[in-house]
Amino acid sequence: MQLIFFNDTRRLVRIHPASILHGCKVNKEPIKYLEQRLFEMPKDTFPWVKLWDDGTLGLTILVSPMIESE
Repeated sequence: MQLIFFNDTRRLVRIHPASILHGCKVNKEPIKYLEQRLFEMPKDTFPWVKLWDDGTLGLTILVSPMIESE
């Protein structure tokens, strides 16, 4: 599965390191305004997404693969 994130926030969005540690394949450079970024999930998973303002670095996105349960 794949997720495409489109940054329409007018701000820089940083990729949380846990996205990669949890198994996503993604370019870890910050996502600029009006850019899109492809997150590739491991097989048989779907993305769990959280976007927040951490107050100091700006916006951060975490994309974590979740296993589909039956």
